[in-house]
Amino acid sequence: MTTHTPTVAEVTDADFGTEVLGAGLPVLVQFTAEWCGPCRQLKPVLRALAAEEAERLRIVEIDVDRNPETTLRYGVLATPTLMVFRAGEPVKSLVGARPKRRLLEELEDVLAG
Repeated sequence: MTTHTPTVAEVTDADFGTEVLGAGLPVLVQFTAEWCGPCRQLKPVLRALAAEEAERLRIVEIDVDRNPETTLRYGVLATPTLMVFRAGEPVKSLVGARPKRRLLEELEDVLAG
């Protein structure tokens, strides 16, 4: 028996439109950077969330240094910024790392959809 474990995919300026704005599910985007400590703390939380909520939510990350166009378009000033997109529109924005339970509480309205 093989179990498919959803991962946190990386998106870029080039494929953001397809991967995020055109997605069927709501998409949680982590705006991240290699030098960002809190971003690294958030990675295992997002991986766990990606596995648990795969039916209701897709999770991706985008590097702010390598993808300035998308970062500027959505006014991201701090990392990590978590932004939820539904039907191509940002519907929620959270800044900073947080424990999984708190993140789930803050995403409940999006996941209830």
